[in-house]
Amino acid sequence: MAVELAKNVYGVGVVDWALRRFHGHELSTHRGSTYNSYLIVDEKTTLVDTVWGPFQEQLLRNIREIVDPAKIDIVVANHAETDHSGGLPAVMRQAKNATVVVSPRGKESIPGHYHQAWNFRAVKTGEKINIGAHDLVFVEAPMLHWPDSMFTYLTGKNILMPNDAFGQHYATAFPFNDQVDQEELYEEALKYYANILAPFSPLVLKKIEEVLALNLKVDMIAPSHGVIWRKDPLQIVKKYQQWASQEPEKTAVILFDTMWEGTRQMADAIGLGLASENVPYRIFHMAVSDRNDVIAEIFRARAVVIGSPTFNQGILPGLSPVLEEIRGLKMKNKIGAAFGSYGWSGEAVKIIEEHLQRCNIPVVAEGVRAKWQPAVEDLDRCRELGRSVARAVKA
Repeated sequence: MAVELAKNVYGVGVVDWALRRFHGHELSTHRGSTYNSYLIVDEKTTLVDTVWGPFQEQLLRNIREIVDPAKIDIVVANHAETDHSGGLPAVMRQAKNATVVVSPRGKESIPGHYHQAWNFRAVKTGEKINIGAHDLVFVEAPMLHWPDSMFTYLTGKNILMPNDAFGQHYATAFPFNDQVDQEELYEEALKYYANILAPFSPLVLKKIEEVLALNLKVDMIAPSHGVIWRKDPLQIVKKYQQWASQEPEKTAVILFDTMWEGTRQMADAIGLGLASENVPYRIFHMAVSDRNDVIAEIFRARAVVIGSPTFNQGILPGLSPVLEEIRGLKMKNKIGAAFGSYGWSGEAVKIIEEHLQRCNIPVVAEGVRAKWQPAVEDLDRCRELGRSVARAVKA
């Protein structure tokens, strides 16, 4: 159903309670998500973003609660990814005379997805479109998180619609930030940032400074996923500035995989060493842990300690995806170390250390290798590894 956000401004998007995987199967969404779309009724009727394709009929039903979709004059496509633009063909079949407003890069990506000769208008940062009593103001936001990304601002109502920025994969019964569980909200907001926007952190800081320099009054931030920020809306902007600075907490994360529990024993011993120096830690067995949840924990932490037995002269395959994520997300201000058991050749620790170095994560303590099952002296060395990492965390 349509939800009134302000006079003549409506949320017409969809709540997807059942969603559990996103970006194909790359991102876990334990609490579902939303596909937010915004309808503005003025002299010109404007729709900002649509929904994922499977929900296009529900989008049209929501729009019809307010206006006939044929009366839509402008459709703003802030970003071409199909969770936002999938409903665009259905809308345009109804709104045959509408103009599709895109960023300069969006003029390439939207036709590339849908191969339709719609009436496109590309807009640049600072450009305005008058819709009657109000203006739409546009801000290009390349690489937040696609090259075609764009923000739309509605004057008079002071609503910023930033597409993927400031969002969360979070299905809720109520649409506004002051109506939901705050711990859940920020858990999902941080997970979203860490898994999607972390590699673009320098651009996030720059774009926030650019938007603030426009001196736009912001009474509401309406992203394309999750809740709408109406109570102290700039709180999420401040959080993004904090997260984009990547100043970690003085904590550690231990990741491991194991075949016969030897590497697990080593992980536990390293944790005891960290705790003896009063450094909090969490341990994750990657064969049974959700990778995206773990990435959020790594993003917060100062240290990441990774362990694997040697398997086929390498590491266990269950660790490979999270190692590639750490590399691709370009996390900063981390330190690392490695450990593992082995029976014959013993290359795993060196492979992990080399991977950490490729990720620009300095190795701050010599890795611990235990042959066969770890002996008492091996576990003692693991505790000392934990203490060494802890001292580096506190330093």
